[in-house]
Amino acid sequence: MSIDSNQRSTSSPTTSRADTARAGLAENAPANLAAMFFDRVRRSGDKEAFRKLDGDRWVSLTWNDTAAQVEAVAAGLLALGIAPEDRVAIASSTRYEWVLADLAIMCAGAATTTVYPTSNAADTAYIIGDSGSRVVGAEDATQLATRTERRGELPNVDKVVLFDAAPDTPGDDWVTTLADLTALGEEHLRKHPTSVRDAVAGVRPDQLATLIYTSGTTGKPKGVRLPHRAWVYEGITVAEFGTLGEDDLQLLWLPLAHAFGKVLISGQLACGFASAIDGRVDKIVENMGVVRPTFMGAAPRIFEKAHAKVVTSQKGVKKKLFDAAFSVGREVDRRRFAGEKVPLPMQLAHGLFDRLVFSKIREVFGGRIKFMISGAAPLNRDIAEWFHAAGLLILEGYGLTETAAGAFINRPDNYRLGTVGQVFDGAQVRIADSGEVQIKGPNVMEGYHNLPDKTAEAITPDGWLRTGDKGELDADGFLTITGRIKDLFKTSGGKYIAPPAIEGRFMALCPYAGHMLVFGEARNFCVALITVDPDAIADWAKENGLGDKSYRELVESEEVKQLIGGYVDQLNSELNRWETIKKWALLPSDLSIEGGELTPSLKVKRAVVEEKNKELLDSFYS
Repeated sequence: MSIDSNQRSTSSPTTSRADTARAGLAENAPANLAAMFFDRVRRSGDKEAFRKLDGDRWVSLTWNDTAAQVEAVAAGLLALGIAPEDRVAIASSTRYEWVLADLAIMCAGAATTTVYPTSNAADTAYIIGDSGSRVVGAEDATQLATRTERRGELPNVDKVVLFDAAPDTPGDDWVTTLADLTALGEEHLRKHPTSVRDAVAGVRPDQLATLIYTSGTTGKPKGVRLPHRAWVYEGITVAEFGTLGEDDLQLLWLPLAHAFGKVLISGQLACGFASAIDGRVDKIVENMGVVRPTFMGAAPRIFEKAHAKVVTSQKGVKKKLFDAAFSVGREVDRRRFAGEKVPLPMQLAHGLFDRLVFSKIREVFGGRIKFMISGAAPLNRDIAEWFHAAGLLILEGYGLTETAAGAFINRPDNYRLGTVGQVFDGAQVRIADSGEVQIKGPNVMEGYHNLPDKTAEAITPDGWLRTGDKGELDADGFLTITGRIKDLFKTSGGKYIAPPAIEGRFMALCPYAGHMLVFGEARNFCVALITVDPDAIADWAKENGLGDKSYRELVESEEVKQLIGGYVDQLNSELNRWETIKKWALLPSDLSIEGGELTPSLKVKRAVVEEKNKELLDSFYS
């Protein structure tokens, strides 16, 4: 793959030849993400750009509609005195107004500070204060209250802009609304009609675009400084897939405070597809059936839950047909991947099963999926193979916030299940002597905000980003991540254990599992903490005469312990002796963001879970 600069308009601001070399972008690439946005508006103006919910009704906006709103909000920020690289924070769930605000911030020449709406008041105040944000976009009165409570800790904040409703304190000019900011911008544009376009023209490729604070599985969040060049590069890389265009539609639910969600917007600007936006995780499957997207990005947990729901819903004769279909589907895939011929009887059986079984599964996802992208955490290969057998391709990718989300990806026409694909064109990868994956490229961060020592730790003296992940490259450059270096442990017997590999295998085996965490550092055997998925176990309970019991009662029951124990035994039969789980326990509740065990991108905070359950873990070895 190569970046095709001929596909991009040369009428928008572009990098000079010298800037191009420094930024690592193709010649004639847009100089910044704001320029890429207006370039897309010129090319796709009357095409659909976004769908948003108005109550229960989906409402469509064109690129021209969006541009008018973006330019007005950007002008409003300029009227407030926002200067180049000033930070403007957004604390909101995933919704159209988040995207509108983010685009407007960049079109004003400023930089977006992302804040998870689930962050507690202390973390939110720290992020807004550390970033030096001058304006904060808050979703509603609840988010406003979080800012107001700590107003004294936010000396740099001149204004809070509410997306929903009017402020409860009409005399307080510290608070305004998105509608009022838009009106202010429209007035500013009447007096200074070229002000926003002039601001866009002045944004350099290496100018700060986004300050994303890592949710962090340990310690205080660090602000990752990502320049415009990183997002432009990511967008162009998505466009190089060559399969997404103006007629495509994504369902966007991922947290936009997370790099994975944000990179999908960059891809949208480069490709021109539309986004239907609804951040409610519990509505993903329902929304897919309604909007019928052609692709979607998701964390592995979403695919695990979908797989579990489909598998556990099969009963009786239907289950026998289902199992037979997947047996044939997996064998057909195995033969095709190996370059072997598929016998005619198997082809005919596969065609029948596709009509009777696989097409029904695809219809759950809207029936139009070209592919889905998995990121933010490892996807178990068995899950990927199951979806592939059903005709649903999941392209796993890999990256970090420090690489503007993407660094590796499987392409629609060049993929290997079980790997995270090949490194992006224009970037480089090397495996250090320690086995650590290290990356260099235009998508790599400038550094951590206000943390030069942490920056020096993360980037080698010769300019390579240390990912903290252990990995292996095959002969064709496909990368397999074998685990976080800090998560690997050695038993007292001297055997190295990679918990994510064991945990992922269990999640593929057990459709009732919520999470599994394996421990055993410096101990003589491995143990595990397991949670069950509330929805899956509730359905099982109804079918087994236990529907009147609470979640806690179920996980304490002998019936559920035997159910899960059978899957642990199956797991152990597939592991090396030193990896087997000798003791395990079911936790009284599933892990959650609210409980502090998960990050907003659904990564497990292993240290938090370990600390909360220290007494239980110690008891396994007493």
